[in-house]
Parts: sequence; structure tokens; C-alpha cells
Amino acid sequence: MQLPENNTTHELKRTMKARHLFMISLGGVIGSGLFLGSGYTISQAGPTGAILSYLVGGFIMFLTMLCLGELSVAMPVSGSFQTYTTKFIGPGTGFALGWIYWFGWSVTVALELLSSGQLMQRWFPDSPIWIWCALFAIVLFLLNALSARAFGETEFWFSSIKIAAIILFIVLGGAAMFGLIDMKGGQNAPYLSNFTAHGLLPHGLTALIITMIAVNFSFQGTELIGIAAGESEEPEKTIPKSIRQTVWRTLFFFVLAIFVLAGLIPMSKAGVIESPFVVVFDSIGIPYAADIMNFVILTALLSVANSGLYAATRMLYAMSREKMASPGLTKVNKQGVPINALLLTIGIALLSLLSGFFAEETVFVWLLSVAGLGAQVGWISITASQIAFRRKFIREGGRVEDLKFKTPLFPALPIISLTLNIIVLASLAFDTDQRLALYLGVPFVGACYVIYHLRIKKNREKEGVGKQELQLQKNKKMII
Repeated sequence: MQLPENNTTHELKRTMKARHLFMISLGGVIGSGLFLGSGYTISQAGPTGAILSYLVGGFIMFLTMLCLGELSVAMPVSGSFQTYTTKFIGPGTGFALGWIYWFGWSVTVALELLSSGQLMQRWFPDSPIWIWCALFAIVLFLLNALSARAFGETEFWFSSIKIAAIILFIVLGGAAMFGLIDMKGGQNAPYLSNFTAHGLLPHGLTALIITMIAVNFSFQGTELIGIAAGESEEPEKTIPKSIRQTVWRTLFFFVLAIFVLAGLIPMSKAGVIESPFVVVFDSIGIPYAADIMNFVILTALLSVANSGLYAATRMLYAMSREKMASPGLTKVNKQGVPINALLLTIGIALLSLLSGFFAEETVFVWLLSVAGLGAQVGWISITASQIAFRRKFIREGGRVEDLKFKTPLFPALPIISLTLNIIVLASLAFDTDQRLALYLGVPFVGACYVIYHLRIKKNREKEGVGKQELQLQKNKKMII
């Protein structure tokens, strides 16, 4: 289902291939959560519990991406799940979702820039962090402004570096774990001793549930496939392929990496080290292990920032086309990039970044808390929209076999996915570090609903947006 266009200068260009979509989704997923936060997961849930956490998180991701596949193949638009939510659940909900998702990624870009600047202190200890933040912001802005394909190509190489590092880690770490190569200092190969030393769940089921929340959030970013669908070549072919590759390869990389980490690092030490990957590389005797991982983590952070800037820009562009944001944000440059939406997004990211320097313990923490909700609410909307879309499609005479990509086991699979995603969101209340997200996120969403009904709804009705949407939904040929 394509949105109506009145001006061809507002069109995005379909220039991204399947390999770009695959790497873009990995770029949003593989970041500091794996390279830095995995030690915390092991220390809390235990070696076996950590693997269980990632398997459960991966299962939720798999179900959610199957729902997204059906929607994004039927309607490959840059607004993705925000557009689907608007059409199949309600425009007020779509408005609130779009803004919290856009805001979340904008603030995340700021966080990744700040973290990248801090990493540069290892090599340039006397340089101010803000200089690196500014430099990286300029580079990412130029990459995104050049063209969608330039962004996709950059993300392809960013993600390639991360994947290469993970594969190297799995191979060398696994060899050391089972005594195939000698460890530094004559240490004995641990084999599976760390898995049997503390039992299945040493800190109980509660610790497992809390770590599952963090793990599930670490998988978020895979939904970028849907957002990039509006600029992909042959979406009916590239999207299903990218979803399959992303789900299985992400699970492969994460689970195997956690297995090796838990096998080599005792549970008592895993949560008190900055990066468990550095410890493992160093124990194997790889020279400059800390510098190598510093570079890989820097690449991971910039990759997430790059993907986040792209996602937020396209979300803002799509909302503008639906009369939920300023009309000027639909303007694209000669390369097909929504330049005004990009400028506003990078501007908000830089303003958020300032709070990281001057109000780190108050404003910056609040911003990050709200940001954490965006992707999870997005996953909930994907599953709910797929259920509403399929039922409406059948009710209006559509045949399931005509859909080019079908979510299997309907309605059981999307209902299970929706339920699990809601449980994850509600579980934030049990994590003291994440609870602030609910306290701030609920009023934010409420304010969005109020703004929509007091102002946006009237403007949309004046311009006949509601009638256009009704006509589009009745036109089944555009849906298939």
C-alpha cells in the first residue's frame, strides 16, 4: 500500500539491496549491549541462564520479525510500523508511536556519540570528548545526507567489522575453552567447568527475568528492516530474505559468543570487568587485545548511531507525509534523502548530547529512560498491526494465498508474540534501573494523544487525510 504523492520531489529512491537491509538490521542490534553488557548478564543469570535469556529474547525477536515481514512486503513504506499502526489500529496511537520511536532513536544517537568520544580517550587522553562527538556527528550526517545507498554501504562495512570480530572471538575463544590452543600464563582449559560450578540458575528465576529484559532490548534494532523497506529494491524478495538472515545469524552470533564468554570467564568475575571480550582476547595472548576491542566497540557504537539516525529520519519523513508533522519535513534532496527531517533529527540528537555534559545525572538519564521505550512499543505495535491487518484483509475479501509473505500459524503466532512483548514492557516495573522509563514514558505517550486529538486530528480532517486512508484501505489491489 503506497501513500499518495502530490510531488515527485518528495519521493524516496529504491536503491538498497538485500545485503544492505541485512547489515542495517545487524547494525542496530550488535552494539555495546553485547560487547560491554554481556558480562553483567552472565554475572546475574549465570552461564546457563545467560544463554537461556538470549534464546528467549531471540525467540521473541523471531516471532516479531515474522509479523513485520508480512506487513512490510504487503506495504513497503518508510514509515513501516508507524504507518501500519495508523491505518490498522488508530491514527492517535500511530501518532504517539511515531514520536516516541523518533525521539528514542534521536536520543540514542546522542548516547552513542558520547560513548564514542569517551572511547577515543584511550588513544588521545588529552583531547576533549566534545571534539570527537562533533566530528563523528558531522561524518554520520554527511553519510546519511549523501544517499540511502551511501548510508547502506557504510553500514554494510561497519557491521562487517563487528561480525568479523565476533567470528574471530568465537573461533579462538572456543579453541582455548576446549584446550585446542594454549592460554596465556599456562592456565588450564576450563572446558565446561564454569557451567557446572554454580548450577542452572544460581541467583534464582528473578535474576533470569531481569536479565531477559536487558537481553530483549539488546535485540531491538532488527525492526529497521521494515523502515528501510521503503528504499529497497524488489521488497517482496529482499525483505523476507533479510529477515531470515538477520534472525538466524543474530541468534548464532549472540548465543555462541555468550557460550564462549561464559565458558572462559568465571561468573564471579564476569560482572566486574569493562569488556569481557578484552579479557578473553588477552588471556589467549593476542597482542594489543584492548586496543583491538576498543576499535571494534567504537565501530559498533558508530554503527548503531548511523542506523539510528537513518531510522529516526525516515520515521519523521513518514509522519510528515501523513500530516502528523510539519509538511516541510517531506522535502528530499536530489539524492532522495529527506534532508529537513535529517537536519531536525541530528539537531535534537546534539541537544540531547549537551545534557550528557551538563545534566548527566538528571536530564540525560530522563531522556535515555524514555528512549528505551521506543523500540519495545514499536515491537508491540508490529504484532498488533499484523493481527488487525490480516483480519481486515480477509474481511474485505482478500485471500491469504495472495499475500507474498505470510506470517505462519495465524492467529496463534502473532498473539503469542504480542503477549510476550507486552510482558517485557510490563517487566520494566521490576527493574529499578529501568522503572523510570515507565514513569516518564506513560506521560509522554499521554501527551501525544492529547496533542493529536486537540490539534493534529483537526488538521488531518481538513486536508481529507482520513478519507484518503479509508479509500486506500478499501482498495485491496494496492494491499496485495
